[in-house]
Amino acid sequence: MALKLHPTVPNIHLKPIITPQLQCGLLPCSSSDGANYSFSGTSMIDMLWSSFRNNTILSNGTSENPALTKPKGAEKLPPGLVVTESDLHMRRLWGSPGEDVATGKYLLALAVGYSEKANVNATVLKFSDKFDVVLFHYDGRTTEWDDLEWSKQAVHVSARKQTKWWFAKRFLHPSIVAPYEYIFLWDEDLGVDNFTAEEYVKVAKKNGLEISQPGLDSTRGKKTYEVTVRRNDGREMHKFVEVMAPVFSREAWTCNDLVHGWGLDFNFWRCVDNPEEQIGIVDAQYVSHHGVPTLIAQGNGEQQGSSEKVRARQWAEMRTFHDRISNAEKKLGDSSQALEEYHP
Repeated sequence: MALKLHPTVPNIHLKPIITPQLQCGLLPCSSSDGANYSFSGTSMIDMLWSSFRNNTILSNGTSENPALTKPKGAEKLPPGLVVTESDLHMRRLWGSPGEDVATGKYLLALAVGYSEKANVNATVLKFSDKFDVVLFHYDGRTTEWDDLEWSKQAVHVSARKQTKWWFAKRFLHPSIVAPYEYIFLWDEDLGVDNFTAEEYVKVAKKNGLEISQPGLDSTRGKKTYEVTVRRNDGREMHKFVEVMAPVFSREAWTCNDLVHGWGLDFNFWRCVDNPEEQIGIVDAQYVSHHGVPTLIAQGNGEQQGSSEKVRARQWAEMRTFHDRISNAEKKLGDSSQALEEYHP
């Protein structure tokens, strides 16, 4: 399985995990042109998403001994010298490395614009010092966050008019986020009055959730799907996860090459071994979605019809993603049939 990796990151071989057992209903989406697109949970595997849990560093092909396996480009170095994983934790330039503050157990990543600074600040303050923080700035305004104390310890990445998933593809490579037990990849416009990050993690761990999100308070914000709305029935969680506020375990995390990421939430089930048990919405810790249209505003604003063009791109990418899944499943089916014919 091939993924386009960041050129500065060691190449990783990702071994796909096939999970064909889940039976899901169809969740239709309607585009502005009236077309309907449905995603079936009975599909097997796509070309974008696979589990990172069984990854193997590419060797130079000279040895079967894991101790002698070397990353590409390190063939002339002694085995074990090159560190294949890193993190997003800030380091100081002085003092003993052994006395540095430990890397966070978890990671919070947000795509942000300065206009949502107050809301982002409220969100980050709900996360303890056990979290490392990275802000992806889509408006290029990074220094205007310097008055926030936590911002001085956060990693700031800037690229104008880019989306959360564009940043994630390039800067949250599995080898970089490997030290973190959970990766929170959130939108900037969430209300967090009823959310505490560490309590959320406790529920996720207790229920064995590999991919999750907080429930949505529909009385105080917007919802995309009814299934994501918080249920006040005494239970801690229920099923389904949307791209708005997903939380991934490091085992489930991987990246994709789409800009907008539409349609990914219908395929999160492909990233875990047991979707019916390992994917869910945490109702005990919930948020509200303000639905601020900052993404639409990042289009080619100086031209007429900019927002419509952004929306058209979103639908076009979702069709491409759906076609890619269908083609991948057909190839997988053809391969399986050929194997059965070869070994009747």
